[in-house]
Amino acid sequence: MVKYEVSVTTANLAQATTMNNVFIKLVGTDGESKRTWLTSLKGTAAFYLGAESKFSVSCPTSLGKLVLIEVDKKPLPLFPEDSWFPSKVEIKSPEGDTYRFPIYRWISDSEVKLFREGTALRVFEDSHHLGKYSREKELNLREKQYCWDVYAEGIPHCIKVDNPLDLPSEVRFSFTKTTEFLFTASTGLTELKLKGLSDCKQNWTDIDAISRVFCCKRTGISDYVQKHWRDDAFFGYQFLNGVNPLMIRRCSVLPKNFPVTDDMVFLRGSRSLADEMQTGNIFLCDYNRLDGVKTSVINGKKQYLMAPLVLLHQTPDDKLMPIAIQLKQKPADDNPIFFPTDSEYDWLLAKIFVRSAEFSEHQLNVHLLRTHLLAEVFSVSLLRNLPMVHPLYKLLVPHTRYTLQINYLARLLLIAKDGVFTKFAASGGEGMFTILKRSLSSLTYSSLCIPDDIAERGLESVPNFYYRDDGLRLWDIIHRFVQGVLGHYYKSDAEVQQDSELQKWIQDIFVHGFLSQASTGIPQSFGTVAELVKFVTMVIFTGSGQHSAVNTGQYDYGGWMPNTPISLQRAPPTTKGSSSESTMLQTFPDVNTTVQGMSTMWLLSKQSSDFVALGQYPEEHFSEEIPRKVIKDFQGELEVLSAVVKARNQSLDVPYTYMVEVENSVAI
Repeated sequence: MVKYEVSVTTANLAQATTMNNVFIKLVGTDGESKRTWLTSLKGTAAFYLGAESKFSVSCPTSLGKLVLIEVDKKPLPLFPEDSWFPSKVEIKSPEGDTYRFPIYRWISDSEVKLFREGTALRVFEDSHHLGKYSREKELNLREKQYCWDVYAEGIPHCIKVDNPLDLPSEVRFSFTKTTEFLFTASTGLTELKLKGLSDCKQNWTDIDAISRVFCCKRTGISDYVQKHWRDDAFFGYQFLNGVNPLMIRRCSVLPKNFPVTDDMVFLRGSRSLADEMQTGNIFLCDYNRLDGVKTSVINGKKQYLMAPLVLLHQTPDDKLMPIAIQLKQKPADDNPIFFPTDSEYDWLLAKIFVRSAEFSEHQLNVHLLRTHLLAEVFSVSLLRNLPMVHPLYKLLVPHTRYTLQINYLARLLLIAKDGVFTKFAASGGEGMFTILKRSLSSLTYSSLCIPDDIAERGLESVPNFYYRDDGLRLWDIIHRFVQGVLGHYYKSDAEVQQDSELQKWIQDIFVHGFLSQASTGIPQSFGTVAELVKFVTMVIFTGSGQHSAVNTGQYDYGGWMPNTPISLQRAPPTTKGSSSESTMLQTFPDVNTTVQGMSTMWLLSKQSSDFVALGQYPEEHFSEEIPRKVIKDFQGELEVLSAVVKARNQSLDVPYTYMVEVENSVAI
């Protein structure tokens, strides 16, 4: 007889314990063990949360190289069946070899589960018949668990579920996350001390009234926003380092529908507009995706959403100053171009309409589509097409954490018929889907890759652009990490081309995420290692750094409503000289609309206590030394980036932290 030493670790998660009997079978190249009941002196405590328990499995002869294990559990008589979350099993063979089996999933029934030995294997090198069988069985099950669905025509597809409990248990929120999220969602208005205002459908009477509401919950940046929201310099700054740094681009030729001339604008430095464009000091933000969008009706009143064009000038002292704003796309007598030289409230109202347009562009295109919906597509395709033993699964599965459930909740609570966004945003309802469709049809692969995007927008040398500086550093760090891991497994382009599972993954993304639109530039297959590495870098960056950049600061920049109105209920001025503070207050959203927006942005900006930072991998999916070393190097580089950013921020009035305080996945 020979003995195998079996070590089973139960995850340190709430409700991970099982009181059921646990059984294991070892399967190797030369045979298999009997199904063995795992018993020890610990008794039922052997599988408590956080416990590591050791057992012996005896066999008449050696099983050869271990290929997989079969695990199942059965309840004791009169005891209910429970759920168990084992993290890993380690087995030491009689020959002295150690085999690691990553599990990291809930086992909630009595069915036998198969788990592969942890060494990553691509489909064309998985030669043992038992390995092939388990691989095929796993993917057949996953295709049934993770089905595609069409939420609305013209936008990326999503996972098909009717409620969160329909999601496979391994992708659901933890008990901790569920409790915190539901509490924050249900008490947001109370936590902000706004409960008594949620039904008030009146206009704001003065700015002080908004201040009294806002004082309940503030951040360092939100305080700065309240003090400086009227300032032109801060208005310009937000295009670089606010929650939507993707709109601005260098302007070398004015659009024909934006007829600004030299005699209209004042440029510090006394140069002409043409000269400044030639020098690279003129920038444009064009919200044409919002043109003609049907707006919602809130509190019985029609809402207004403009599609502005904004011209900005980089001054000699490196400030980005707005110099002209046109609120509608088509030039007309009743569509004046506004300038800083206009009356105080004409100019301020023009900026307010821009900031309100910015809210819809940011929430629907930059935040929802370009991070949440794409991350869901990347995740569903991964879970459908790649088994746990595949190296890309091991690399990417930590970056799918909570994404499917948070997106389901977004569809349920935010953009459904009775969702907060639908009921309280100017672009809610029909307009929302118009914007999403337009956004997807104009989305490009290069715009998802920050080095390409910055170059295409001509922003390589713009000063004080911290999103760019930190984002490019983070992209490079992620790229080196991905190169290190995937380069270990794919030594040639031919191996990439040969991996049919990998090709199915990208094909599913192209079809279900980008609706087979070749114009996006999204690859339909991978031909080289370099193509694979770049795409996977984009996937990780999108779900971590990019999501953080466009999500984490929502309350910072939007908590003070006048800086980011989620809706406006009065049309913009068609002539100059008639606007006043009273006009502005009548234009702002009603009290209940304001506080619903504040509460939602507070929820979406709030970090969970079980936050997992980028680079931290509590689940050890890789067994081999090289990828484990690459992970350590990745963590070290992220620590250096954090220190560099922290040192830089000490000298800034408005610190930029959104690319270092980053979660591993789209989890909020």
